[in-house]
Amino acid sequence: MIDHSLTPVLRVLRSCLHLLVAALLALAAVRAVADHAPHAPAVLATAVLLFALYAAGPVLPRVRSSTPAAALWLTAVALVWMVLLALTQDGVWLAFPLFFVQLHLLPLRWALPAVALTTVLAIAGFAWHTRALAVGTVIGPALGAAVAVAVVLGYQALYRESEQRRRLIEELTEARSELAAAEHAAGVLAERERLAREIHDTLAQGLSSIQLLLRAAERAIPDRPGTALGHVRQARGTAVDNLAEARRFVRALSPPDLEGGSLPAALERLCATTARSSGLAVHCHLSGAPTELPTPHEVALLRIAQSALANTVQHAAADRVELTLSYMDTEVALDVVDDGAGFTPSEVPAPGSAAVSGTGFGLSAMRARARALHGTLAVESAPGEGTAVAVTLPCPAGPDTAADPPPAGPADATPEGPAA
Repeated sequence: MIDHSLTPVLRVLRSCLHLLVAALLALAAVRAVADHAPHAPAVLATAVLLFALYAAGPVLPRVRSSTPAAALWLTAVALVWMVLLALTQDGVWLAFPLFFVQLHLLPLRWALPAVALTTVLAIAGFAWHTRALAVGTVIGPALGAAVAVAVVLGYQALYRESEQRRRLIEELTEARSELAAAEHAAGVLAERERLAREIHDTLAQGLSSIQLLLRAAERAIPDRPGTALGHVRQARGTAVDNLAEARRFVRALSPPDLEGGSLPAALERLCATTARSSGLAVHCHLSGAPTELPTPHEVALLRIAQSALANTVQHAAADRVELTLSYMDTEVALDVVDDGAGFTPSEVPAPGSAAVSGTGFGLSAMRARARALHGTLAVESAPGEGTAVAVTLPCPAGPDTAADPPPAGPADATPEGPAA
């Protein structure tokens, strides 16, 4: 096993193993000298040689990185240990740390035979010194070998599991980062789509109205300067409203039309403004008892009404428009019906694919607004039969707040007089 792959716990265990080898060699040498053994000088010299050879292993890079080099080093250590074992029975205790060294440096298919051979040598050496082969002589080294194998195999299993968990955590962290990036990208796209709808339904429609008013004023200047001045004033008012909308984008507030009153009042003002600027007879109706709606619902209904009326003014060639806001028990509905030229809904090009720049985005934006609030939008039209746009939004659960009672009749907004 390479040094940099060792965990802190394994580094401590390895240091303890080195200290154990040094302590056992010192014990064998001290006992031989203290007991005045006949081979005491040889035991001391062999112990010193074995310690030097053992200490050289951890500092040799080849021993730590190459299995053949490790096997060669372990063979040299085993030969010197066999000499020590032949000189003193205390050498048998060194078999236990040798088990761990063999299991640590060699592959399992080589380590297990090496441990078995070391166990046999330890039993044989101890039996030769004691001149007897007792049960304890066999069980002691065999039990030590079994414990060493079990400890090393258990640690390797835990290490593999730890590495697997570490890799899993890294994969989860990477996946979480990718998910966060994807959510951020989705949020950016959603915000872009929202801003595109807002700009289309407010600034773009307002600029279109200003263009129509200024064109009408241009035509009226030679013969009807008073009428032209009225158109210019209306264009100026529309520009003021557009400026307020642009500032709202910065402040991220609700539409100015809703800040000054309820949704029905905002729709009545929208119809009156559209009637004055376009010459259409725009009628606003209210059905049911008004209830308090969340701001997103009111904004969506107002924007859809603005977009539908703008489409009628620009494309329908209509004379009359009916806008109806209906409050029901669990839903709120908005219907915009005109008597214009009509069209085939299935033939409306997708946004960005039309031949005329800007065509096709209005209906898509209206549908997106309704879908964002779990509502539905339906468009019914045919050539020569007018157009009906109907949006239905679910009312969120909560206490309803009744508004002023609806007027006795429809609130009509027509240019300079009652509708025909």
